[in-house]
Amino acid sequence: MSSTYRDLFASASDGLRLYARDYGLSGGTALPVVCLPGLARNSQDFHALAEALSMDAFHPRRVISLDYRGRGRSEWDSDWRKYDIGIEVGDTLQVLAAAGIEKAVFVGTSRGGLITMALGASRPELLAGVVLNDVGPVIEVKALMRIRGYVGKLPLPTTIREGGEILRRQSGDQFPGYTQEQWEDMAKGTWHEQDGRLALSYDPNLMKPLEALDLDKPMPDLWPLFEGLKPFPLLVIRGEHSDLLTVETVAQMQERHPRLKALTVPGQGHAPSLTGDAVAAIRNLIAEAETGADASP
Repeated sequence: MSSTYRDLFASASDGLRLYARDYGLSGGTALPVVCLPGLARNSQDFHALAEALSMDAFHPRRVISLDYRGRGRSEWDSDWRKYDIGIEVGDTLQVLAAAGIEKAVFVGTSRGGLITMALGASRPELLAGVVLNDVGPVIEVKALMRIRGYVGKLPLPTTIREGGEILRRQSGDQFPGYTQEQWEDMAKGTWHEQDGRLALSYDPNLMKPLEALDLDKPMPDLWPLFEGLKPFPLLVIRGEHSDLLTVETVAQMQERHPRLKALTVPGQGHAPSLTGDAVAAIRNLIAEAETGADASP
């Protein structure tokens, strides 16, 4: 376990064991932050952001970063049909109850953003502010086809360096400026060491719900869910090369949400890492959620 976070375990409603990283002090008056990762990602993706927020010299706050069922250190489900956003919403609520969190700023990357929008519809009292990282109410089919092409299908590397090379070959067009170190950081969230060798950090059966999708049919209309975010300050982060969240969709989101601020991360695609300018923008969003006033320069 890291010295900057505690292990938090909770039980899903069906008894599955769920895991989250718990950063910072559990008491205090500062709004906590809840981080929800992408489809095949896990709590490690938010480590830099969680440390920055929980160890802030002036406004330290608690940060909870989740592993959904079948990812990271949460248990895998024997029924792949339960790798479903509706069930993952329920799992998120179970973790929040175990953590004693009644209101927070939610940072959702990709699938985590969809879960956040679903929470806005079903449990709006939980939300104080929202960060959508490279996701919106329009999901591009091209991106789903790309994601379906590699989830659960990557070769198993023998080293993290080799894993970084695998990811670079797979997603280099999304992140043309990534360094070897950045690819290896991404690899550390894709594989982990187990019994002296690397193992996949998610259940490969995550591919099955993707394969079951009929991409020739129209995608579900998620604009009603997005409308549920209107009461809250909202930051939308988009990777410059993203194929899942388009510039046009961000413009439509801005038209519909009067308090939306948008940030484009140059040189990155789906989904951009939450470092540098993104951390500063998230801090401003949190300050706005706490005070009700626009905290941007």
